[in-house]
Amino acid sequence: MMRRRAFVTLLGGAAAWPLAARAQQTAMPVIGFLRDTSLADATYLVAAFRQGLKEAAFIEGQNVAIEYRSAEGQPHRLPALVADLVRHQVALIICNTRSAFAAKAATSTVPIVFVTGGDPVRDGLVASLNRPGGNVTGVSFLNSVLAAKRLELLHQIVPKATIIAAMSENSSSPDIEAERRDLLAAAQAMGSN
Repeated sequence: MMRRRAFVTLLGGAAAWPLAARAQQTAMPVIGFLRDTSLADATYLVAAFRQGLKEAAFIEGQNVAIEYRSAEGQPHRLPALVADLVRHQVALIICNTRSAFAAKAATSTVPIVFVTGGDPVRDGLVASLNRPGGNVTGVSFLNSVLAAKRLELLHQIVPKATIIAAMSENSSSPDIEAERRDLLAAAQAMGSN
């Protein structure tokens, strides 16, 4: 009888080992992917993001989950979308410029990684480029700085041009507004030379 109890106890304990081991494993990390514009218009960005994750050995659905959110061009929806991602306990939030502002306002603990064409220091996303501080960091293409340089190069190529038009995809973007200001300042500076 004693042997039987010991065997049943051992068997019961052995059957529980895999359950205990599974309970101790860490859950699959979740990344929040947030945009103020439509995801349908950014399929190439989503594909590039997935490819970058894959190159770093993260495969969506296998060892990482991604929660996609989009304000569909309605920026007033961003705070609720960020709150939803925070409730889902995402490991980090990947976002574009306008979404980064909403995420920064909503959380100081979840890491936020942005991609912007503007100057993140001037725009108030980070304290400095070399030491962003807080939970926000990212990549900037500094388009506004480059736009002024492009105008200067265009002026060198066509020095007699008096009217130059600049077109943008999303004129309500903070990056586009900053680029417009920088272009106007560069044009005025060239006009005074």
